[in-house]
Amino acid sequence: MSVHIPRVALGGMVLESNAFAPVATEQDFRASYYLEGESILSEAAKTHSIIPKEMTAFVQAMNATGPWQPLPTLLTGCEPWGPVEETFFHACVDKIVAALERVLPVDAVYLANHGAMTATHDADPDGELYARVRAVVGEQAIIVSTLDLHANISARMVENTDLLIGYLTNPHVDMWPRGEEAAFRLRTILAGTPPKTALVRLPLTPPSVTLLTREGPYADMIAYGQRRQQELGEAIINVSVFGGFVFSDTPYNGVAVVVSAREDPTAARGLALEIARFGWAQRARFRRELTPLDEAVRLARRTGEDERLPAVIFSDAGDNPGGGGGGDTTWLLAALVDAKVPGVYVGSFADPALAAEAHRLGVGAEFEAVFNRAHETEFAKRFVVTARVRALSDGDVIGRLGIFAGRALALGPAAALQIGGDDGIVAVVITNRQQTADPVFFEMLGLEIPHARTVVVKSRGHFRAGFEPWFPPENVYEVDTPGLTSPVLSRFTWKHLPRPVYPLDEDAQWVAPER
Repeated sequence: MSVHIPRVALGGMVLESNAFAPVATEQDFRASYYLEGESILSEAAKTHSIIPKEMTAFVQAMNATGPWQPLPTLLTGCEPWGPVEETFFHACVDKIVAALERVLPVDAVYLANHGAMTATHDADPDGELYARVRAVVGEQAIIVSTLDLHANISARMVENTDLLIGYLTNPHVDMWPRGEEAAFRLRTILAGTPPKTALVRLPLTPPSVTLLTREGPYADMIAYGQRRQQELGEAIINVSVFGGFVFSDTPYNGVAVVVSAREDPTAARGLALEIARFGWAQRARFRRELTPLDEAVRLARRTGEDERLPAVIFSDAGDNPGGGGGGDTTWLLAALVDAKVPGVYVGSFADPALAAEAHRLGVGAEFEAVFNRAHETEFAKRFVVTARVRALSDGDVIGRLGIFAGRALALGPAAALQIGGDDGIVAVVITNRQQTADPVFFEMLGLEIPHARTVVVKSRGHFRAGFEPWFPPENVYEVDTPGLTSPVLSRFTWKHLPRPVYPLDEDAQWVAPER
């Protein structure tokens, strides 16, 4: 008797959308990665790939666990930005659908998505993608998708998939095991029956700085869910607690508990409600006091002048490119320069024009550096300062630690600009917008982290894993700066959040149903 070899389609579209950021275009996606057909498998076979680690892990885990026939369609993604442009989104989905139609029938589909994408025409394009795929492959095919834990989960997403697997860590360092889990679970499901999934969403839209998984209320929710899954054994095959991404500003925002049971939908629903009740009881803990800008500058000055004090790292929380920030605000830099703070590394500013000028002038050149010369926005103001070109790089690097570990990054022409003398401030300027979550952003320019007294990064939380060898949690400060990713949610005009929601609305209520 012949053994059936599963036919598994592969694809995905990765974007975390900030409603207040510029529209994400085809050019933005192609600048990151846009792969069709066999090129997806070729990229997944590389040691240092540009695609999501979960896709590479899925492919390698499937290869290691038995025969299968991969059927790659389209895989694309871009750095967090605004809603995806409608025409490009539909073009991508049409390509995935057309590729599926050419290879029918399929036993399964694996999609590597983010889950917090919005489009200029739709608040739930992830759900639209899943629905289009389901319509093509039929109810008998298994659809599995991995998602970032900042995903905003809609009922349409759950209804059109068989298994959603969310990250368990923030900073994100478990993309590989989640991709492997998707492969292992898919093998099991193909040998049995599709799981039964339940979704419970809370009126809770916390800022991302409160969604860390080492400690805090969100960490406790995830730990509670994982413990209960273990206690219930194989009856429950996955528990994912999605913190959501509030800046997407959609009707589907809110901490979402998604539980998949092997057979019993009642068990899935019961556990999802149990975890949701646990989380709602902790809601007052989903608040975080930020460090005021002037206080941060004073701390940096004391640290720079007193070697006995531990070095510190600051998050420029209002301008996180990993959440849709432009990577171009200068509020914190300007304050540090004005105070003549010594021993500071600041990175990384996305300013192609300034990076190009530094490369044109060359190492050693002193010039009037104009940040945001080519553009100004509400938050990204022009800032002029005398600087010396300290070092240059082509920006092609391999990440070392945390979320970027082992990943090929193309930051484009980059420069280290020395401001205020040799013991002053070094500002890193890159061409391609990216959050500074890895020490390689500094190291590519000869800047060693132990040589700085204060390091400032344009990153919300992923820098914690990348810079942990030098900065334990007690030496990490989240600075209250203006920008598109400010954790102070009351500063934004929300249009689509399902109000009332906590913590924006103190009077938000949620009463758990019995079942």
